[in-house]
Amino acid sequence: MDHTSVLALHDRDLREGARPDGPGSRVERVGGVVRQVAADATGWNGVLWSDLDETDADAAIAEQIAFFTGLGRDFEWKLYGHDLPTDLGQRLSAAGFTPEPQETLMIGEVSSLTLDAQLPDGIRLLPATDEAGVDLVADVHEKAFGTDSTRLRARLLAQLAAEPDTVVAVVALAGDEPVSAARMELVPGTRFAGLWGGGTVKAWRGRGIYRALIAHRARIAADRGYRYLQVDASDQSRPILERLGFSPLTTTTPYVYEP
Repeated sequence: MDHTSVLALHDRDLREGARPDGPGSRVERVGGVVRQVAADATGWNGVLWSDLDETDADAAIAEQIAFFTGLGRDFEWKLYGHDLPTDLGQRLSAAGFTPEPQETLMIGEVSSLTLDAQLPDGIRLLPATDEAGVDLVADVHEKAFGTDSTRLRARLLAQLAAEPDTVVAVVALAGDEPVSAARMELVPGTRFAGLWGGGTVKAWRGRGIYRALIAHRARIAADRGYRYLQVDASDQSRPILERLGFSPLTTTTPYVYEP
């Protein structure tokens, strides 16, 4: 895999040429910025891509703050390690954004990934295709990450109702207990599918469930004709992804602004 060309393809298809990630959301290009505006407060609002330099970055930042503040929305500026100007992160912090933990953008070519990971004994997978399944995903999310799952639940339900071909969600069960969950976002018209939200409750970590869920989703992506899988990987998941054949291409840091 040619890292430079794949990163350029990622930026073109998933950032500069981004599509709305859910029903009712819209993607807009304003000057040198591409942003998403969600249909309501439960959706994701933020800047996906920018083409800025030292002369116009501060003005663009101020414009986005004014826009989203006017809507009463918190929003995220998704900053990548190769974005310009090189001090864009410092400029965002100076404007009042708070950086969240840095992650690594990892991409794997599906045909080259190791997809033989199996679930441990006693664990079964349940596709989350209805409200009950989404409730299980949300339950795992809250236990694994310690964060509120209200937005995730609303977004998944909306996607499954309006655009079911764009998302795959799955829960790993030990008996009837949900112990791990993950989802995959499929981007029509591109060669990319994204792996998101993979998490396992603490008592069940280290048993290979996370690895098996990656392989499970990768096989689905392959069956549907997608060439690349993309992940924003934490430091904990990066080694697992590398063993499966994913490559680190750059970093990504969410900068969050709350009005």
